[in-house]
Amino acid sequence: MNTQTIKLRRHISYLIWFFMVSLALSGLTAMPAREGVVFLLSIIPSSWSFAYEYLTYIKEALFSCNVILFYGYDWLAFAHIILAILFYGVIKDPVRNIWVVEFGMIACILIIPFAFVMGSIRGIPVWWRLVDCSFGVFGIIPLWLVRNKVLALQKLIETENVNIIF
Repeated sequence: MNTQTIKLRRHISYLIWFFMVSLALSGLTAMPAREGVVFLLSIIPSSWSFAYEYLTYIKEALFSCNVILFYGYDWLAFAHIILAILFYGVIKDPVRNIWVVEFGMIACILIIPFAFVMGSIRGIPVWWRLVDCSFGVFGIIPLWLVRNKVLALQKLIETENVNIIF
């Protein structure tokens, strides 16, 4: 491996680790839902009535619901962690596992229609659906960068193999 190959693999690794940690942490934030809403209410000014009233509504719902709902939140966190682990394959062999990156990019894109359709059905305010969509918008950025770097790595490896043959 030449230095350019090593440098590309290192960049891919850093970006994927960042994505994996971010994905796992975003899922883990679902577990302390009650505490999280109480925290948000403590830092959001009540003058932001659209957000404050909605978060108050969410707080009342969370504190009046059955604990079985929170078991679903645990599974949501679990799914995020498992999906994050899936991306480790990209660190091991970026070229062979580019499909994982593309899978993640598709998931990021699908967040947008899903958030708008299901948010509309559930009566979620548009501004909150935009917050949900931001996960896909911001998540696709490191994956897009990784995909470009993996394609560059693939070309570089193919060039190295051709040079070795001749």
